[in-house]
Amino acid sequence: MGFRLLACLFNLPVAVVYGSLSLFISILHNVFLLYYVDTFVSVYKIDKLSFWVGETVFLIWNSLNDPLFGWLSDRAFLSTQQSGVAISTPEVVLKRLKALSRNGPLFAMSFLAFWIAWATPGLQFLICLCLYDSFLTMVDLNQNALLADLAVSAKDRTGLNFYSSLFSAIGSLSVFMSYAVWNKEDFFSFRIFCVVLAFGSAVGFTLATWLLRQRFQTEGHVKWDENAALKELYIDHPSVQQEKRITLAEYLKQLSRHRNFLWFVSMNLIQVFHCHFNSNFFPLFLEHLLSDRISLSMGSFLLGVSYVAPHLNNLYFLSLCQRWGVYAVVRGLFFLKLLLGVIMLLAGPDWIYLLCFFIASNRVFTEGTCKLLNLVVTDLVDEDLVLNRRQQAASALLFGMVALVTKPGQTFAPLIGTWLLCAYTGYDIFQRDALSNIVSAQPKLASNTAWEPTLRQGCFYLLVFVPITCALLQLLSWSQFTLHGRHLQRVKAQRQTFTESQSQEIKTI
Repeated sequence: MGFRLLACLFNLPVAVVYGSLSLFISILHNVFLLYYVDTFVSVYKIDKLSFWVGETVFLIWNSLNDPLFGWLSDRAFLSTQQSGVAISTPEVVLKRLKALSRNGPLFAMSFLAFWIAWATPGLQFLICLCLYDSFLTMVDLNQNALLADLAVSAKDRTGLNFYSSLFSAIGSLSVFMSYAVWNKEDFFSFRIFCVVLAFGSAVGFTLATWLLRQRFQTEGHVKWDENAALKELYIDHPSVQQEKRITLAEYLKQLSRHRNFLWFVSMNLIQVFHCHFNSNFFPLFLEHLLSDRISLSMGSFLLGVSYVAPHLNNLYFLSLCQRWGVYAVVRGLFFLKLLLGVIMLLAGPDWIYLLCFFIASNRVFTEGTCKLLNLVVTDLVDEDLVLNRRQQAASALLFGMVALVTKPGQTFAPLIGTWLLCAYTGYDIFQRDALSNIVSAQPKLASNTAWEPTLRQGCFYLLVFVPITCALLQLLSWSQFTLHGRHLQRVKAQRQTFTESQSQEIKTI
């Protein structure tokens, strides 16, 4: 029985095993996004200053660690002149898988550090955020880089992304299960639940990366033997030029001339902000716009659907991408975001079922767009390789540079959102007790009756104006992006030709 199970695992398609990595990330990360702020604010009672200091330090580290880890991972691939023996794809893939096998279990361990009070709230908040994000970054960078390294054609990359979205949807079910054990007063059951999730994630990372390494190990050893022999032939060959190493400053200068990269990151910065704004304020919108008008089970359903539906919906979006292209699908989602925002603004906050649909769909479509953008980054990897004639596609580094510019949106979302809400209504999330006293006071008090409509109105305006503003800015940026259609086909053809010519040159010499 054991041998039969092992044989089944070995026969799994590479796309399925690759997609399973998303399962082991999402079962932890969705729980983290949903509960880490509430845990520190409501359970550990972190003060406002410590929270802002922690988020500020996290903003800086969160932005810098992506390009830092990407540079450390891919700096050897930035050579513009071939040294005779190209780095083979199996070697690159094996390097990524080794990093995943090491950092995946560490990522699971860092997740556990949030749910046990082991230091003062401010210090624990800062250390946990930076530690968790470091390992998450290493896992994300290498997984995303594999998307570009395992396939070149849009069809193959879409297939890899399909299984990644499917397993992410399965991983999102942890949100439903967490709702049954979440209790601010008694944290024990929730802690046990998190230990089980972390253990499953660590084991899953170890098994999935081992399976993928077995697939590429043999091919990688064959390539290494060939390259070792070819390298000897190149030592005294007069026609071979020495490899030119690229410094970080030169690489940044190359990126600054990469027009499509600049327009993409400007659009993606707004997208990251909007995604995290929806995640951070979803419970707040449910509480102040719908809590007294829908049942508790309906609120739980909306919360769960908002985490699962984006992944399932993405499966449909990917089929549209195969037919119309990623650029057209993303542009259509921006127009849809704008249209729904305008309709909701005109309808007002009293159309409860429309409001439920808008709150859920706003998050579903926004998260769905985020998941499609990895395909755009892989196209940028192709264009970067062709424009700069690199020895090997610097996939992880380019993903890291994208994150350098766009990750600040992750921290700006809660900071700007809470500031706007406080400026308009006076509501402060760090003074929940004071608000509870106001809301639960007698209705005859004029100040109290004035407070709740103002807070509800402020939440509604925040809910509709943020997506409208984001959609307008994104449509402006996206209209300047040219890596689609015939231009994209030319880039992919050139990359394929460039890769084949490298192999032919080596064989000829």
